[in-house]
Amino acid sequence: MDKYKPFTYEKALTEALKDREFEKEYNALESEYRLISQLIEWRVKRKLSQKKLAELVGTKQSAISRLESGSSNPSIGFLEKVAKGLGGKLQISITG
Repeated sequence: MDKYKPFTYEKALTEALKDREFEKEYNALESEYRLISQLIEWRVKRKLSQKKLAELVGTKQSAISRLESGSSNPSIGFLEKVAKGLGGKLQISITG
């Protein structure tokens, strides 16, 4: 009999965050991943492909792909163009 029990993402994350080094790295990347998730969510809700968004922004589809995968380091100006292409506005804040 198979005794495999599903391990949810939330449970895995909770366990991993018990490691202080992992927690430090996770927290360092949290804002980046939150922004990427928002960009993808906005694009999908507007039924835009990466290619169509790229056309609206004035860039190539590969630039949007790199942005969404987290493999680029975009400028604030580029992020503003993407936000505008999505019908939104970029807001940056510092919290304590």
